[in-house]
Amino acid sequence: MSIFSTILNKIFPHDHPAATASGGTTPPAASNATGGAAAAQANPTPTAAAPATAGAEPARPPVTPMPEVDVEAILSQKQQQNGANLNWRTSIVDLMKLLDLDSSLQARKELASELHYTGNTDDSASMNIWLHKEVMKKLAENGGKVPDDLKS
Repeated sequence: MSIFSTILNKIFPHDHPAATASGGTTPPAASNATGGAAAAQANPTPTAAAPATAGAEPARPPVTPMPEVDVEAILSQKQQQNGANLNWRTSIVDLMKLLDLDSSLQARKELASELHYTGNTDDSASMNIWLHKEVMKKLAENGGKVPDDLKS
């Protein structure tokens, strides 16, 4: 399991689509692109009973909005329960500690790789700032309610 998937699983309820999606990135959009191809393969030549309709797309199921999770409230509650003075609002190290994750430089470099950091991972200060912003941004993309000041 990726580090970001573990972060999602520590913050989001276990039945939330983001926590159950493999890979821990933005969940796939509802698509029925392969459904039409499968149907065409199942019935490759139209018959009189089933005439071909050019350009007809199969009906798409309605898209259900992803339930929103109040990330700030969950992390604040975890901090109260933890009792430690962790600055998770600005520090990726403290955020990872609050979630009982390995916050070592190596773990942060792995997280940076997962999230496609293009900077120099030897510049840990710049990487850490980017990681915190990117994790908050990804939490929001996966259905987390994250205050704007934590995403920028």
